[in-house]
Amino acid sequence: MNPDVIVLGAGLSGLAAARDLAAGGADVLVVEARDRVGGRVEQTRLPDGRLVQLGGEVVGRAHTAYLALAAELGLTLTPSYVAEPGAMARATPEGISAGDPPHWFTGGDDACHRRVTAAFTALARTVDPDDPWSHPEAAALDRLSVADWLRGEGASPGVVRLWEIGQLALASGSYERTSLLAALRKNAAVPGSGDGDHYDYEDWEGLRVAEGSATVALRMAEALGERVRLGAPVASVTVEPGRVEVGLAGGETLTAGAVVSALPVGPLRSVAVSGVSDERVASLHRQRQAVAAKFTAAYDKPFWRSRHLNGLSECEGVLGSTWPQSEGILSALIPPERYGVLLGMPSHTRERELLGDIARLYGDDAHQPVAAYLRLWGTDPWTQGYVTQWTPGDVTGVGPLHATHEPPFYVCGSDQWVAGYMEGAVRTGRAAAKEALRRG
Repeated sequence: MNPDVIVLGAGLSGLAAARDLAAGGADVLVVEARDRVGGRVEQTRLPDGRLVQLGGEVVGRAHTAYLALAAELGLTLTPSYVAEPGAMARATPEGISAGDPPHWFTGGDDACHRRVTAAFTALARTVDPDDPWSHPEAAALDRLSVADWLRGEGASPGVVRLWEIGQLALASGSYERTSLLAALRKNAAVPGSGDGDHYDYEDWEGLRVAEGSATVALRMAEALGERVRLGAPVASVTVEPGRVEVGLAGGETLTAGAVVSALPVGPLRSVAVSGVSDERVASLHRQRQAVAAKFTAAYDKPFWRSRHLNGLSECEGVLGSTWPQSEGILSALIPPERYGVLLGMPSHTRERELLGDIARLYGDDAHQPVAAYLRLWGTDPWTQGYVTQWTPGDVTGVGPLHATHEPPFYVCGSDQWVAGYMEGAVRTGRAAAKEALRRG
């Protein structure tokens, strides 16, 4: 078999690229290491019929590429947890509070928070999300962590703590180790984000696919049919003018006119790539992803509502956050700073200890789920992480080659967008296909 294009990886990005390539008349083959499609998007069904999302599940109203694809696939978008009644909870070692302000705020913390948020969003408007490297102060902004910038702006310890607990709730790495330029770029990438806060939940996480987010991947794979080959890890990619060879781990060699890599940057480091410039490979290898995990617990009913809580939380325990994905089902993230604690737990106690974190928030009913699931993305060999993590110096280190192509070698994936997310997967996958088709 000698297809026109080989796509590496059957996650959202690879499938989106393959779908558009096939629609454009290309003979395409997708090779996937796992025995399933979807990558970090995965779902299962409970005996009572409810779908449980084990991977990525929410997008926002600003995620136009994903929304367009869902519409093309005939899927239904519905409000996510943002529509849940009740207050958000925050859990720290000294206590739990509901709503705002957080329980550690004192005196002028609220006014201080508004002031630094306004300064941050104003600074973000000076950054071009598609070309942050052109900013006159790019190197200086990239060297600075968000936490250091906050302290330099006179943010109180209570305000720095609020920003930090919110950042770890997203499991994308501490603000002590996050590039200010990267954070500004993320804010600038979503128009309207930051009106009153530096992270707008409606814009980033306000919608979900009613049929399940993994259904997006499943429908694309179903349409591609035999063009998707499972259980086929990639070991090497050799690029020549107008021709590529893809070596599989089992020893087989595939040839094509072009290749689209939709592999996460971690697993891609293990693939021997030749014929691509040293600069482009170095840029890809400089990227990193947050080492994080997702925990999901399904219950008979949303018992947290009896406490007038909406299931959304920001935490300083092992869990960084919880949110309700659907009726009676809670999702949770374990951020990078706590991933080592999770791995240090004996495997047979992990579920019990994580449920203990949920019980501290919502009561003893948390100890009695009908099902629970843990996905260790950070140590899964085919993901090696979660969303893109930009530490100080990374944006300029990766450089403007980020997300560019060297035909016949094309690159896409959630980590090739500003901040990861399913939008990044779909957006870059479709863009890579468009560019490959343009070049014939």
